[in-house]
Amino acid sequence: MKKSAFITMLDKDEGLARLLYQEIARYGLAPGGHFWADDLPNMAWAAAAPELCAPQCGCWIIVGQAARFAEKTTRQGLSCLALAAQAAHGHGFPILLSPSGGKVAAAELPTPLKGAEVAPQGLGVKAVARANAPRQNNAQEYRLAPHPLPGLGFWLEVGPGRDPWRGAMLGATGAEPDAHGVGQAGSIPQTSTLHYPVRGMRLDLGGREFTAWGVQNELTAAESYFVRLNETPESLVFGAFPDADDASVFTVDLA
Repeated sequence: MKKSAFITMLDKDEGLARLLYQEIARYGLAPGGHFWADDLPNMAWAAAAPELCAPQCGCWIIVGQAARFAEKTTRQGLSCLALAAQAAHGHGFPILLSPSGGKVAAAELPTPLKGAEVAPQGLGVKAVARANAPRQNNAQEYRLAPHPLPGLGFWLEVGPGRDPWRGAMLGATGAEPDAHGVGQAGSIPQTSTLHYPVRGMRLDLGGREFTAWGVQNELTAAESYFVRLNETPESLVFGAFPDADDASVFTVDLA
């Protein structure tokens, strides 16, 4: 199947979009994409996930004014979409940023976008090279995937990448959990048995207070902990359920 490149246009410029599509096509990739809709409450970013997460998609190109990459809600939406892409393709999935009117430093972007490559020019060449390059998707210590469900809310799935977890927890800033469950990886369970569920934990990390829920179900790499949040979060903390001996957790910034 022909490799594709997915293009996110942060600014609605149909002329530029047409030129980019033509450039990508000249280099042998099937272009696809959308104009960005900045609507976090309705999870507008999720409309792009099926095409971006399709097996044939080889890279993601984000084009826009440099100032757009500094907007909080834009960063949150792009981060959620990046989490979806990385859950589908692996953490080595290529992301190219093409800012105009200023500079963007990938190291200053939210966690899911820190590995992006800034490419103001030569997008076609870089896109085809990245899309066809072999990826080294080494097994991660954790799994993290968003599940945006219209009418049912914004769910996050976390679980171990390799070694089992003795319980699980997830917390957030800028949002609070309001439902949770445990089940097979990849699908939110309709019902589940929760072992010693905990709600309303307060975790202070780096001067930020996270509100977290957790359970003590043991999870293998084929099982996950699912948590619904009442808003799109600014940052996340998650991992095995902390105990007196081991409080090792993972943090991901989304804003």
